[in-house]
Amino acid sequence: PEPTLRATAAASLLLDRYGVVTRGSVQSEGLPGGFAQAYRVLAGFEQAGHCRRGYVIEKLGAAQFAASPTVDRLREFAGLGDPPPLRTFTLAATDPANPYGAALGWPALEGITHRPGRKAGGLVVIVDGSLVLYLERGGKSALAFTDDEAVVAAAAHDLAATARARRLATLTIEQVNGAFVYGTPVGRALRDAGFVESPRGLTLRRTTAGDTLRESARA
Repeated sequence: PEPTLRATAAASLLLDRYGVVTRGSVQSEGLPGGFAQAYRVLAGFEQAGHCRRGYVIEKLGAAQFAASPTVDRLREFAGLGDPPPLRTFTLAATDPANPYGAALGWPALEGITHRPGRKAGGLVVIVDGSLVLYLERGGKSALAFTDDEAVVAAAAHDLAATARARRLATLTIEQVNGAFVYGTPVGRALRDAGFVESPRGLTLRRTTAGDTLRESARA
């Protein structure tokens, strides 16, 4: 109930939750007092040596705060000679771990009128921090934000693996960026990842317990 203690606890949670706290991440949380109050508390943390302020992420403003271990970890990756393996995550569009539509704006696609959103049932696939795929509920329409074949392949495989592991509902992707999925780079990557052709598009069927038992028996 004490406002000062509540603001302090909220600022600590922001550092834990986001790693790097920006204006957008604070605003997405809808905290009382908004970014102005969070800034005052985090600035106090900085003076006490609990976090650092700096321009950590490009294009997100200079008022960014991060714990020292987070900054050191980012510098470690930035200094690697060889690029690290692609890190891919498939998340619900509404997941707090998805920064797009909250701390970050949705990337623009030229000539595409369909827009992504933090909608129930939607999925995002993020590769090395960049949004690669957005799927609406059920996967009927998808948006791809890169043409890099290696990145798209990583996204497709993680999407399929996550759908199987989480036993998501059957996904049928009919269109990618407004075009029929067959013959597109995303379509080829999805087929390699285990999607199969169907009358409507490319389908990844939900795995059942019976399917698992049959696969085990065949093995």
